[in-house]
Amino acid sequence: MTKLYLLLLPLLFFISCESLDEKAAVSEPYTGPLQEAENLDLYYSESATVKVKLETKKLWEYANGDMEFPEGLYMEFYDETGKKTSTLKANEAYYFKEEDKYRGRGDVVIKSIENNQELKTEELFWKPDKEQMYTDEFVTITLPDQILYGHGLVAKQDFSSYEITKPEGVFYLEE
Repeated sequence: MTKLYLLLLPLLFFISCESLDEKAAVSEPYTGPLQEAENLDLYYSESATVKVKLETKKLWEYANGDMEFPEGLYMEFYDETGKKTSTLKANEAYYFKEEDKYRGRGDVVIKSIENNQELKTEELFWKPDKEQMYTDEFVTITLPDQILYGHGLVAKQDFSSYEITKPEGVFYLEE
């Protein structure tokens, strides 16, 4: 009986090694981030004038140029004179390089400093090349004397003008 075990043992070892080699040959390529950075301040400028400042605790960059901000981001927008006009905060964000577009998610807040207005939503997209922000999600805009609600929004990146695509609530009309 011992001889039978001694003959079967090398055979089992050979079979198990073969199946491990097969698994190794079919392994998936790595799709995670190629670069990681922490505690970053990034600046975007045009004609030597800062237009946007981006702060993040963590940044992951992928092979295709996409970037992920898993711990959120904070942005400041400036006019041509260098004056801060608005801010944006999101709990997490993602940059799609091919589309040159950012997506902020989770407690997204935009504050317009000049107009004393605040926008809140759960998801917002920003197209830097068009200097435009938009969403199809529910939005709340707080003004000094009223609060606006609705679904969907298109706005300038400095939040100086905007349009709620499907407004909701009570509206007061002047006679």
